[in-house]
Amino acid sequence: MTKDEFFGFLKAVPKAELHIHIEAVPTIETLRVLYQKRFEKSLSDEEINALFSYDDLNGFIQAFLKVQDMFTSEDDFNYVFDDLAKYLVDNGIVYCEAFFAPSAFLKKGFAYPAMIAVFHKKIAEIKEKYGITITLLLDVSRTFGCENAMNNYNLLKEYPCEDVIGIGLGGAESKGPCRDFVPVFEKAHQDGFHAVAHAGEDVGPESIWEAIDLLKAERIGHGITAVQDEKLMEELKKRNVPLEVCPTSNVFTKKYVKSIAEHPIRTFFDLNLPVTVNTDDPVFFKTTLLDEYWKLYSECGFTLEEIKKVILNGFDALFISDSEKSKYAKAVEDAFKSKRGRE
Repeated sequence: MTKDEFFGFLKAVPKAELHIHIEAVPTIETLRVLYQKRFEKSLSDEEINALFSYDDLNGFIQAFLKVQDMFTSEDDFNYVFDDLAKYLVDNGIVYCEAFFAPSAFLKKGFAYPAMIAVFHKKIAEIKEKYGITITLLLDVSRTFGCENAMNNYNLLKEYPCEDVIGIGLGGAESKGPCRDFVPVFEKAHQDGFHAVAHAGEDVGPESIWEAIDLLKAERIGHGITAVQDEKLMEELKKRNVPLEVCPTSNVFTKKYVKSIAEHPIRTFFDLNLPVTVNTDDPVFFKTTLLDEYWKLYSECGFTLEEIKKVILNGFDALFISDSEKSKYAKAVEDAFKSKRGRE
């Protein structure tokens, strides 16, 4: 199957995206608008190239923070959700659980309730216009320490919103071990929120152990260093903890994976771990969900039937009811049957 044929077919298959940061979906055109508003001057091509030049996770995080700094008001999130909507439509994504990291915006003086109001309005608009469901996980952020993370969580509690269904732990993994954030996650679980954590992206398998044992994380973001620990892989399978794998992101950050072909997702899949495929930060890593699946097909030896299984894993890992999962699974199966019927 050619790349064009693959993209044409897979776009028509309903998909979920579980690991994407909303601040990383604005297009270059949107970044130029935000930069002009923020600094009253144009963002040059040279500055864009410099912004997206990094060779490790911490370098990427610094670029991420620079993009967040371009925002001047809560209304700027309208641009973000407009770009997110286009991205979801272009990739045939019908359900998205996305991360939102409030710390940098709160430090700029943004009001959390005002941000959430924009989110709620835009999510409803996207649902009405495209039939796409979006829910959010508040990234409490390990980058700024436990006290800041708890402050973020308290805002989630103080200003409840049906679109924000839980918390995530992102940021600089090597500087903020999971064990430092146990109090935040204990409260989230007690209050009935979902909880996930980035782990095993920039630190070894011990980080994943802490995420599942200490934080009781329901999903693991990335999790690629699990491949170094057979007992851990067995435990992830036993507990049915999904991995939110982001192949291109892992290659870009260069810590453990140097090419798509050597990515451990093939190993995880063959061991029947519940792996899902996601983009993490599409604009920063110059990728899309369709690109990620194409790389599985063209570079990792995944068959179409195996790709279907990964897509089904994505829906099964969502924080939705079993009946909703069954509905989406049927839609995926129908799309594949339709393709076979045309062959």
